[in-house]
Amino acid sequence: MFQFENQLLALKHEVLTRVAVLAKENNISKEEIEKIPYAMIVGEEPKYRDSVERERNVVLERAKLAAGFKPTGKHGQDLVDIEEEKQILYVIKEACDRCPTKKFQVTDACRNCIAHKCQSACNFGAITYVDGRAYIDPDKCKECGMCKKACPYDAVAEDMRPCKKSCPTGALSYNAEDLSAEITESKCVNCGACMSACPFGAIEDKSSLVKVINRLMDKEEKIYAVVAPAITGQFGPKTTYGQVKNAIKALGFEDMVEAACGADAVTVHESNEFVERMENGDSYMTNSCCPGFLSYIEKMMPDQANKISGTVSPMVATGRYIKSKDKDAKVIFIGPCTAKKSEVLIESIKDAIDYALTFEELVALFDAFGVDPTTCEDIVVDGASIFGRNFAVGGGLTAAIENYVQEKGVNIDFKPVKISGGVEIKKTMTMAKVGKLQGNFIEGMMCEGGCINGAAKIVSVMKAKAPFTKLNQQTSTKSVLANTTLDEYNEINLER
Repeated sequence: MFQFENQLLALKHEVLTRVAVLAKENNISKEEIEKIPYAMIVGEEPKYRDSVERERNVVLERAKLAAGFKPTGKHGQDLVDIEEEKQILYVIKEACDRCPTKKFQVTDACRNCIAHKCQSACNFGAITYVDGRAYIDPDKCKECGMCKKACPYDAVAEDMRPCKKSCPTGALSYNAEDLSAEITESKCVNCGACMSACPFGAIEDKSSLVKVINRLMDKEEKIYAVVAPAITGQFGPKTTYGQVKNAIKALGFEDMVEAACGADAVTVHESNEFVERMENGDSYMTNSCCPGFLSYIEKMMPDQANKISGTVSPMVATGRYIKSKDKDAKVIFIGPCTAKKSEVLIESIKDAIDYALTFEELVALFDAFGVDPTTCEDIVVDGASIFGRNFAVGGGLTAAIENYVQEKGVNIDFKPVKISGGVEIKKTMTMAKVGKLQGNFIEGMMCEGGCINGAAKIVSVMKAKAPFTKLNQQTSTKSVLANTTLDEYNEINLER
């Protein structure tokens, strides 16, 4: 049904789909999961790894995570349930290619020049000359990069592991014995940047797919889906919100509700909170909708945690709204974000969302249940404003607050600083910490460009952004205050 952009995404999808089919048939077991690698990899000629055995071991570890179990690295071992573990991302050791651990290395471009500018630039005595070429001693190198800047031939290559380079908190390191990647859980914010960056697919998120399917197959339960606004454009330029909603209902969900409706409610609550904080003399406030950004502040700059908005995320607001209308409802969030899986485990908001799935897992559900959104009938999905839907892109929250403040005639000096991605977040939060922030509100999104570029998206942001914008403008150009259920949202608890 779905055409994936590369072989790795297709492989991940096939594993998820096979696990979903087993769950649908109520046939999840160690024996059935261990059959998946042999069903997927036929013959004895490896395609990507050094052996077929290793390829099958990688698939097996993927299948375990897809089924909600820990990747143990051993065939035949009992399955270990990790549903309640707060860590979402795991390293599949069999898949790790043990990339070079040295950040800077001298290439063949070195010409053994007379000036030896690289050596002069190094303040740590790490550079010597061996066999007519500069050599960097890894034990002395502090990875400052001065040698790279000094070399006139660009002969010093920066070769940091993609996973380590992408990690905004320094949670990625490597095992000293076998050089495989390791995640320091105390630093990890489960943003999924490392998962996206690894071209070998050696880092994967655990899944609640089986638990969700079990509930869908229980016809006695009412299961609601809360879908992130970034879903628009994921299925191409012609597949509408209405078709996606119909497809989700065809899976057995009672209904699909836009998280963008919750975003409108969050806009109102957070705007009023901002006004109150500024009147009370606070220097600045941050948004609270991105769990990766919140975790970054709490783990890396805990002394700034009191600046985080006390408003819940749109996901939580929508979940609480649904459960206020139906006390028996079970609510599943579906989005492009791995960090949302850790957010649903926070004790104070467990009342709102039961499980979180990614767009990758949603596509696997569609295939397992034989549902194609592109062929579903279009229906009207009317409720959220275009501002709520634009929470999916960087700057969307800021635009929503500006719209609300203007329409309400609030007299407040709103000076937003819009940032996305680990590099910008570190820089901006450091400036805020030392009192040099050029503004009084930080909109922080852990993924570059916003949720539309989330770690578990199914198409690249380059392909998704144009249809996202086009489809949203076709369906809604309303203001925040035009949300048809806004008054009802105001009756529920929007505090974190």
